[in-house]
Amino acid sequence: METELINMSHGDGGEAAHRLLSQVILPALTGAESREPLGDAALLPAPAAGKLAVTTDSFVIKPLFFPGGDIGKLAVAGTVNDLAVSGAVPLYLTVSFILEEGLPVASLQTICRSMAKEAAVSGIRLVAGDTKVVGKGDCDGLFINTTGIGVVEPGAELQPQLIEPGDAVLVTGAIGDHGIAILTAREELGLMSEIPSDCATLFPMLHKARQVSGNIRIIRDPTRGGLATALAEICEDYGLTVELEEDLLPVRPEVEGACELMGFDPLYLANEGKAVMILPARDAEGVLDALRHFSEGRDARIVGFVTNREKGQLLIRTPFGSTRRLYRLAGSMLPRIC
Repeated sequence: METELINMSHGDGGEAAHRLLSQVILPALTGAESREPLGDAALLPAPAAGKLAVTTDSFVIKPLFFPGGDIGKLAVAGTVNDLAVSGAVPLYLTVSFILEEGLPVASLQTICRSMAKEAAVSGIRLVAGDTKVVGKGDCDGLFINTTGIGVVEPGAELQPQLIEPGDAVLVTGAIGDHGIAILTAREELGLMSEIPSDCATLFPMLHKARQVSGNIRIIRDPTRGGLATALAEICEDYGLTVELEEDLLPVRPEVEGACELMGFDPLYLANEGKAVMILPARDAEGVLDALRHFSEGRDARIVGFVTNREKGQLLIRTPFGSTRRLYRLAGSMLPRIC
């Protein structure tokens, strides 16, 4: 049925829905043609110790396929990353599809296979899901909702309350790639070169970093709103003053060129395969070395430091020696980037 298009009968719970699930979705997601009988809920063993971490997200990106990934890879990586930056080991994933009438079944199959491949990176298990179909024009081909469940093992909790002046701010790679990649994929920039998204699962890399240093205070993934918004929120939430060095920010030349052309600030562009962390400066070099053993972390670097715990503000020092304050993103620079 790979040559078919999604129609309303695929969402009515009858024979067409059963064939879509059994012949397309489940084989692509699990790699098996047959499964045990499916119930209305997954019954899962609870961890013997530690805390459960739960996150949920919805993915409505346009286009569905873009340089460096697709909505399926993005959905799995984005959900796993939310668990990973919280200090959790990913365990279980639920997935719900909202399909638009007219979506090629082959596209859905490709996206499901992409999800299975990305899930294997972290070892997270797909345990439950749902499929709905809406009429033509009621969504952009496909929306995906996910819930991720992980466990924060005893002693593995992040401790942002221990952040102190002198701690280093570390970014795992170049910023702004995803935001520019999506605009390029929409052909809105008129650029000749293809800029790939940084979409990636970060759990293996971050897990290794935390094995190297048990003193990482906080980790965030700077998705919507970019690096500046993620750090501004940390500063506000914990009463920190962080000072970034503009010269140290990693930005690819092609991303920088696109930003200059369109008037964007890479500090506010979305990332889908980067993390920012705060840790003691004495541990920074060891963590950088660990990160750089992974392709996702080869451009990792220190970009600033915590200066005090009083005012709750994010500052950036320019190459000219002046300092300005950065705030959360106001409005929306780019629509539909995740």
